[in-house]
Order: sequence, then structure tokens, then C-alpha cells
Amino acid sequence: MANNANELTTDNSVLVLIDHQAAIAMVSPSLRTEILVNNVAGLAAAAKALGVPTILTTVGAKGSLLADPVFKELAEIFPDTVPIDRTTTHAWSDPRVRGAIEATGRKRLIMAGIATEVCLAQSVLSALKDGYEVYFVSDCSAGVTQEAHEDAKVRMTAAGARPINWLAVISEWTPEVMSPERAAIVNVLSQRAGASSLWIDYVFAQVKAGIVSVPPVTR
Repeated sequence: MANNANELTTDNSVLVLIDHQAAIAMVSPSLRTEILVNNVAGLAAAAKALGVPTILTTVGAKGSLLADPVFKELAEIFPDTVPIDRTTTHAWSDPRVRGAIEATGRKRLIMAGIATEVCLAQSVLSALKDGYEVYFVSDCSAGVTQEAHEDAKVRMTAAGARPINWLAVISEWTPEVMSPERAAIVNVLSQRAGASSLWIDYVFAQVKAGIVSVPPVTR
């Protein structure tokens, strides 16, 4: 996809999803779990469809008495990806995480994680210090309390990171609504985009009924 006027494009972004795991989600209730899962699955599915490099990480997912893999929705989207597992809350301190990001050659990171105030904030702040541009996706992240989540957002923003939500991310990736890129994520929007899903389903119902025709796809 060619560059557009938006800051985020499919050819300058790396998506970094930090510790979206069941046990961590259970102790991070600032965002209802079903909404958190829906949002991060939508963002991940869009990234997969659009070819945006995506890094998955986990903390303590294996190697102990209990297993805590990534959300099954993420595993289904990236069946061939083994998340980078570690024993520290600080994903950025793991050279495998940094190496995977460096291998993309990109400097604009879109990061989300749980818990916001620990696993996400630690990596966001370190990435900024290392010269990366960072956007954190607030509605794909959750904290142990609402106050903790909000405090972390303020802290990351003050350090230079930029808050954004997942629908804004994919809208910047696909600003031309009649482009092949937007067509590639229509199913994601229909399944995951909340109120916007209703609009998409309504429009396609008109097409299916023969009331309107689909305009030609443009570049």
C-alpha cells in the first residue's frame, strides 16, 4: 500500500501485542474481558489481513505448573506464530523481542498489552528511550484497576507515546474505503467493530437485495 497522509500506514507499522493471556486478563478488569478480547482480536486480524508485522509475547506461559497461552482468538489468527515467552514483566528487556522488531526495519510501533501499568508501560517507555515512535492502543489494553490503567496512559503520553484506539489504527491503515485494503478487512469490521458492524451489515444487505450496487474498487 502506498503511503498516505496518515501517520500510520501498513508499510511503516509494527504491531506488538504484550501478554494477552487468560490469567493476566482475569486480574486486569479495567476493561470488560469480552470487550478486550474482541478488540485485540479485531486489531490482530486486520494486521494479519493487511500484512502488518505482528509480534506476540507472553509471560510465564509455559515452564511452570500452570500454562497460560495467548487468547485462543489470537492463536487462531496466527496459528504458525509461537509467542515469545519470558519470565520478566518487561518484554522490551528480552533481546528476542527487540530482535524481532529490529528485523522488520520499522521504527513505528503500535503496542497493546496487559496489564497497562506494568507489562505495557515498561515496554512503551523503553521503546521510546530507544528511539522508536510508539502508539499505545488503550482499548486493547487493561489495568488491574481503572485508576491504574488511566495513570499508565498519562505516564506513557507524558513520555511521548500517543494514545489511540483499535478502530482508529485500522482506519489509518485503510483510509480509502473503496481500496483493496479496506475490502480485505470488511469481514473483520463486520465481526468485531461494534456499532460500526451494524452499519456494514446494513450496507451489504442493500447490496444483496439489489437496491444499490457496489462501486468499483479504486487504488
